[in-house]
Amino acid sequence: MFDRNIRVMAANGDHTPRAKVTVPWLLQAKHEGRRIAMITAYDATFAAIADDAGVDVLLVGDSVATVMQGERTTLPVSLEEMVYHTRIVAAARPKALVVGDLPFGTYQQGATTGIDSSVRIIKAGAECVKLEGGVSVAHVIEAIATADIPVMGHIGLTPQSYHRMGGNKIQGRQHGDQAGQRDRLLQDAHAVEQAGACALVIEGVPADLAAEITGKMSIPTIGIGAGPSCDGQVLVLHDVLGLSHRKLSFAKPYADLLSASTNAISEYVKEVRDNTWPDAEHSFS
Repeated sequence: MFDRNIRVMAANGDHTPRAKVTVPWLLQAKHEGRRIAMITAYDATFAAIADDAGVDVLLVGDSVATVMQGERTTLPVSLEEMVYHTRIVAAARPKALVVGDLPFGTYQQGATTGIDSSVRIIKAGAECVKLEGGVSVAHVIEAIATADIPVMGHIGLTPQSYHRMGGNKIQGRQHGDQAGQRDRLLQDAHAVEQAGACALVIEGVPADLAAEITGKMSIPTIGIGAGPSCDGQVLVLHDVLGLSHRKLSFAKPYADLLSASTNAISEYVKEVRDNTWPDAEHSFS
């Protein structure tokens, strides 16, 4: 594989090699007030592109189920599939930190299953694992962290809780101690931190609640649909590139690659049908 780091330096006009992002780097970024940019990636090609663009963290998300596999929720994706996607993202040898999601059913049974699942994701090339939940999974986070495996938490709108939430709905708008309510989310954040997580994703909560949580945390928070006060942000790569047909209020397309891709393929189809492709330049003699 060619050295993408050289290409990044040339594009930036910077001759200092880009340092590898590590778990301690995340904590240092929080301490120094440096914002963390995280994006999903599901394969080596897009991982390399995102890494060249300078992202700090590549999340191999279980959102692969809805983005790549056509599923309605993230629930069907298997551990084997997450191991595969983690392996091919890690194959890009990114400078960004690689975080692998633990899919539904691979840690809910308890600490032993959570550790076993985490070991498989780490062996595939992840440098940290991520799981959803707060108070209810704090003991699992603690066990995984005690096994010397970095853990990223995830609270708020947790897609694996789709059925409990009655769909993907904004959380934390009501006060109370029940799952998904504001006071409970504050408890969840505290439990995740105390259990030994190195960072916390906050998804789909009011901006003021995310700001309050971030202000209380010694570990970095990474928001998605959680306002600007988190220590970092994460978006799905396909939403950033405008490749998705779905339109989400919290996601911003920075390009329109859906139209560009459709137009390019349409032109190819036309030339095939017109018998103008391949031409002499692209044929062998």
